[in-house]
Amino acid sequence: MTTLARTALVVAAVLILLLGLLWVFQRRLIYLPDSAPVPPAASVLPGARDITLTTRDGLRLAAWYVPGHHDVTVLVTGGNAGNRLHRAPLARALAAYGLPVLLMDYRGYGGNPGSPTEEGLHLDALAARDAVRSSRVIYFGESLGAAVATRLALEHPPDGLVLRSPFTDLAAAGQVNYPFLPVRALLRDRFPVADGIGAVRAPVVVVYGTGDTIVPPHLSRAVAGAARATTVEVAGAGHNDLVLLNGRELVGAVVELAERVSKAE
Repeated sequence: MTTLARTALVVAAVLILLLGLLWVFQRRLIYLPDSAPVPPAASVLPGARDITLTTRDGLRLAAWYVPGHHDVTVLVTGGNAGNRLHRAPLARALAAYGLPVLLMDYRGYGGNPGSPTEEGLHLDALAARDAVRSSRVIYFGESLGAAVATRLALEHPPDGLVLRSPFTDLAAAGQVNYPFLPVRALLRDRFPVADGIGAVRAPVVVVYGTGDTIVPPHLSRAVAGAARATTVEVAGAGHNDLVLLNGRELVGAVVELAERVSKAE
């Protein structure tokens, strides 16, 4: 065997090993939970209370509920990182308009048991939906949570759906962040959004930042087109900028949709 052939074999073996490791450990790249326990709800958000969600596979998940006088509740499904404490500014901003808010945490997040997967997050969202007692509800999905909210909307239709920085599917976003890898071939969790969102029978609003490099604007625009959604473009905003958490344009989009839902027959 020539030196060139040996080198080619070594390179091929290394690549196969790396791809195998990525296959096994890929969820550690997808899900970035802050697993630390969070403080009591009322110590962060005045009037809020801690609640427990029970999933259909038997997990008990901690969540926060912020009451309000509005007749529309906002159910928040977060992105792939952090926990509900990081989304308290959003709940605070919505509560200022009287909107009740349910801040859930997925399995493995915020001190909750379990490990996150696509199917697991869906079960967690179902448990959160079961906990909403209001007759009218808006789902608010952030980034990866937009995919969770979309799937929930297809199974349990909401009165409105707000998607913040949604991607068409996880592979499309992954290819942007890992352009040197065969992301679509490797992914176990798919999180499709654009393929199914046209079947959602509720008003949809898509909010995105033009400076987003994690979920580029063209992916969010593609989701909006598939959903025939209203779009709110936040000029210059990056994926993790505060303006896409509790900024005027984002909060205004949710409040405006809640008013439309409230007035609907």
